[in-house]
This record gives sequence, C-alpha cells and structure tokens, in this order.
Amino acid sequence: MKEALHWRKLKDGRVHCQLCPHYCVIADGEVGKCRVRKNIEGVLYSLIYARATSVAMDPIEKKPLYHFYPSTSILSLGTNGCNFVCPWCQNWHISQATASTEEVSSQRAVKLAQRAGSIGIAYTYNEPLIWFEYVVHTAKLAHDSGLKNVLVTNGYVNQEPLEELLPYMDALNIDIKSMEEDFYREYCGARLAPVLETAKTAKASAHIELTNLLITGENDSPQGIEKFVDWVEENLGPETPVHFSAYFPSYRFSAPATPLSSLLSAYSIATQRLHYVYLGNVNAPEGRDTLCRHCGATIISRLGYSTDISALSDGKCKACGGENNIVA
Repeated sequence: MKEALHWRKLKDGRVHCQLCPHYCVIADGEVGKCRVRKNIEGVLYSLIYARATSVAMDPIEKKPLYHFYPSTSILSLGTNGCNFVCPWCQNWHISQATASTEEVSSQRAVKLAQRAGSIGIAYTYNEPLIWFEYVVHTAKLAHDSGLKNVLVTNGYVNQEPLEELLPYMDALNIDIKSMEEDFYREYCGARLAPVLETAKTAKASAHIELTNLLITGENDSPQGIEKFVDWVEENLGPETPVHFSAYFPSYRFSAPATPLSSLLSAYSIATQRLHYVYLGNVNAPEGRDTLCRHCGATIISRLGYSTDISALSDGKCKACGGENNIVA
C-alpha cells in the first residue's frame, strides 16, 4: 500500500481522486470505481502498489504491437482492478474480481526483465493506468536501465497524469471500443471523449497502435467502422497500425462470437484509408502480415506469434528501402 498520486482532500474526511475522468469522491473507508484506490482516514492510498497478479514473458505481438520491436519478447505485468466494467472482459478474474498477488518491486521487475533478455516491461492484462504510482516508478527505473516501456490501456485517464507518465512510455496499445458515447456509457460505465484525447496526446510522444474489439451486433456495423477509420486517419494519421480483434463470449456477455465476415468487412473498409490493418483472435490470411506501403512487398510475416522479420533492414523494407512506421 502506498499513498496515491493525483487526489485532493475534501471536507468531512472525503477525498477527490483526480487520476481518471470518473473523478471519484470517496468517503473514509471506501474505494473508488476501480476498487483499488482507498480513502483511509482522509488520505487516498493505492492498494495494489507493487502487487502483481500476473508476471510473464510474452511476444511483443501479443500486446498487440506489430510495429514495435517485432519478433522480440517483453516482460508483462498485471494486477487487480479496472476503471471500466465491460461485461465481456476476458480478464474479468483480475479486472472485476480480486485474484491473489505477489510482491514485485520496481527493482525486481527491472532485474527480471534484464535476466530474461526482454526489451523492456509491458504494463498490461488489467488496466495499468489505475496502477499509476507503481507504473510511473517502475517505468522511470526501467528507462534508467536501458529498457523500453509499453502500456496496454483503455486510455481512460486525465491529461495531467497522462503527461506525467508519457515521458517514460515508448509504445502504447490503446483500446478504442467504439466511436459512440452511448456504447461507452452503457457497457463501460465511462465516456468516449477522454479516450480519444489520450490517443491524440500519446501520438505526439510515443509509438501507438489501436485495438478495436468487434462485438457481434454492438459495434461491428460498417457505418461504425467507417466512423472509427475516419477518426484515426484525421487525428492520428493513416500510418497508425489498427488491430480489429474477434470477441468471444465471456464473463457476463453471451452474444455470439464475432463472425469472420465481420472482421473481413472491417478489414476491407479500413484498408481503403489506413496503411496497416490487422485481424486478431482469428486464423485468417488477411490482416496477418505487414506489407510495405511503398512497394507492396511482405516485410513481416506472421503465423500465430511466430514472426519473420528477415525482409526488414533497420526497420525499413529491404526491397525498396521504404519506411513503414516500424520501431526496431
């Protein structure tokens, strides 16, 4: 447990958390919507500082990040809690429930990454922004040790803490679930606008990729995909990698799994405007490899998490020398 950052005292022993756009007002002895920031006698504490539910070495492609040090592995850490309440969450046992944890100090995390030959540390699995104090401290130490930092996030954070964190982040995968405020209100218990602001702010200082989980009958219409693609092109640029992922029934949501036809439709729409479009959680040749946007050559081949980068040279296409927004 550690005193939290980004909060202020109110009257009657209450505190006002200012980490995310929920702006929770928390009475003594209570927790915020994320369930991991608690008011104890008028002071806000993080209950999860240096407490990890998950510690693993993952392929960087699993985040998913396809244009950031492809074919490498990264130490991945997660904890309990989330500031969203998505009913289809695949990791609900840590995001919406409470799993057992082990202590992983920032120093230990860095040593684990170094010993494993990792390129760095990914903060992932649940929502890492609610782990803010630990992520900032660990990311600083990782940078000082020559490691990279990756954030896999829903993007629901206020601008001040985001700007404090971004100098230590090298790459982010941001989950944009829909372009509709009603969707975010009904299913996430949140708002869309702050997520879009996070993506625009992060783009200015780090490598970013986006994920859009297509949920059958909810956010998979051609019109919705077109709206998402329009926003990405206009605000982040057509070079931004986008991952459309298949949904499977989980937790409290039982809609049928995303049909391949929906993914292929999204792929067809997006590739008309965006250079790098991928399909996830599905076995299909479309949206698997990276093609050079200049000459069309296959520059990264993928089969599952097996990645062949032999057609790359210093992150550029060997065939034509073209740049393809790849950090390597």
